[in-house]
Amino acid sequence: MDPTPPQQRQTPLTPPPPPIPRQPDSTSILFPFLFFLAIIATVLLPSASPSFKNSLSILHQVPEGHVGVYWRGGALLKTITDPGFHLKMPFLTQYEPVQVTLQTDMVTDIPCGTKGGVMINFGKIEVVNRLSKEFVYETLLNYGVEYDKTWIYDKIHHEINQFCSSHSLQQVYIDVFDQIDEKMKDALQVDCTRYAPGIEIISVRVTKPTIPDSIRRNFEQMEEERTKVLIAIEKQRVAEKEAETIKKMAISEAEKNANVSKILMEQKLLEKDSARRQEEIENAMYLAREKSLADADFYRVIKEAEANRLKLTPEFLELKFIESIANNTKIFFGDKVPNMILDQRLLGNYLQEVSRGVAKMVKVDA
Repeated sequence: MDPTPPQQRQTPLTPPPPPIPRQPDSTSILFPFLFFLAIIATVLLPSASPSFKNSLSILHQVPEGHVGVYWRGGALLKTITDPGFHLKMPFLTQYEPVQVTLQTDMVTDIPCGTKGGVMINFGKIEVVNRLSKEFVYETLLNYGVEYDKTWIYDKIHHEINQFCSSHSLQQVYIDVFDQIDEKMKDALQVDCTRYAPGIEIISVRVTKPTIPDSIRRNFEQMEEERTKVLIAIEKQRVAEKEAETIKKMAISEAEKNANVSKILMEQKLLEKDSARRQEEIENAMYLAREKSLADADFYRVIKEAEANRLKLTPEFLELKFIESIANNTKIFFGDKVPNMILDQRLLGNYLQEVSRGVAKMVKVDA
């Protein structure tokens, strides 16, 4: 056993462990950093460019009619966002809204020289165009955000100069001015379809170009003369129309009178024809009536003749003669009576002559 008492026994001393280093809290670092960023944004954003603001912002809004396009480190990303709120990484990612609805690009102050060497200036040309949403990435990859400067602004200058150099001032200012809109639209669309198929040219509006004052006065005088000629031609046409109208009215009036006369004549003819037919009917009726009367008289005479032929026999005639003589109340005075009464031969001859006359009448009537 150890003779040393317990209270006197000493244990060897060990050094204390080194203190563990304290890990810094992430929130204590993040808050000052964000506070520092807020101070910088407050100071710099009012005077910063839009692109710089877009690079600083985390939450951004894509307006209606646009799509959101993003760059990271200068490289175009394939990410394309629709209208609404979206998030991105500040400083590293830049954002630009690109319009995909109808937009009007106005190209101003376009000088050009005509085929005759006269310098003119188109004050304003408006190009209505649209970028297809499906070709946004390809178009911006090849031509950048200012794609319309390449294919609209610069292209309009080129096409206008090409057009002017192949036409005279008379043609550009008057003769074919109404065709410039369609020619510019077709020229722009052909190249856009070939090299930038996402760009659609809807229409082109070209204003009247500005020409030198001396030439403009000549054109104004020519226009005045042309207007006078047109007015004279129009007056002549009006006079011709009036004469033609008067002629048509006269012809119409004559035709109306002729038609009225024709109708009246036809009416009179119908009346005459009706009267003629009525007279014919009356004549036929009268003729029929007279014929009936004549036939009746003829029949009566025939019948009387037949009756007389049967009745007038010598005996009947002798009787009638005797009755006639008997009815004679004459008184003769003298010593001699007339021989006619007593002459029987004379009486027979007379009766024979009467019979022959009656027979001849009957034959004639038959």
